[in-house]
Amino acid sequence: MSSDQLTRRGLLQGSAVLAAAAPALSGAPGAAAAPSKIHGAKAMMPVELTINGREVHLQLDPRTTLLDALREHLNLTGTKKGCDHGQCGACTVIVEGRRVNSCLTLAVMHDGEKVTTIEGLGTPEALHPMQKAFIVHDGYQCGYCTPGQICSAVAVLDEIAAGVPSHATADLDAVTLTDAELRERMSGNICRCAAYPNIIAAMRDVAGEAKA
Repeated sequence: MSSDQLTRRGLLQGSAVLAAAAPALSGAPGAAAAPSKIHGAKAMMPVELTINGREVHLQLDPRTTLLDALREHLNLTGTKKGCDHGQCGACTVIVEGRRVNSCLTLAVMHDGEKVTTIEGLGTPEALHPMQKAFIVHDGYQCGYCTPGQICSAVAVLDEIAAGVPSHATADLDAVTLTDAELRERMSGNICRCAAYPNIIAAMRDVAGEAKA
C-alpha cells in the first residue's frame, strides 16, 4: 500500500483533530447562535381586544391561544376547554360576528377585534333569548358544552338570516331555516348528552318558527 493512500488510522486521526477544533470554530464570526439563546427568549406582544363590549389590553406570549387568553388572563371561564383540538366546539366564541373555535386561533391574530363570549350574551338577571330557550327546551344536560352551543346557535341564526348558505342548502338563492340547515351548521358542536333535538327546538323558538 502506498504512503499517499487513505488508511483507517489516518481517517480516525483526522476526525479527532476536527472534533478538537470544533469549539474554537463555533466562536468564529458568523457562527450560529447556541440553541439555548435561540429558543430561550420569550418576546411578549401587546394585544388589544374588545371583549363583551369592554376594551382590554394584554401583554401575551404570541403563542397564547384566544381560549387561554380568555380563561387564564381575563378569568372568563364560561368558555370551556374540551378537546383542545377544535373537534368538540366547547370553546366556541363569536369574533366579529363569526363563530370561532378559540382553542385553534392565537389571541394576537385578533388584535383590535370584537369578541363575544357566553358572559357577554346575557346575565342571570337578563338572559339572552337563546339562553332562555335552552332552559325552556332543556337544551343541555351536564352543561359543559352549553356555552359553546349557545354562542354557535346565536351565530347560526344570524348566518341564516343573512342568507349565508351551507353544505345542506338546497337553493343558494333562498336559504331557509330547516332542521337539516340547523344540524349541518351545528355539527361542529358535540354534545355527549345527546340533547340535539332540544337544541334544534330552542333555535327554532328563538327564530320564531315552529317545526313543520
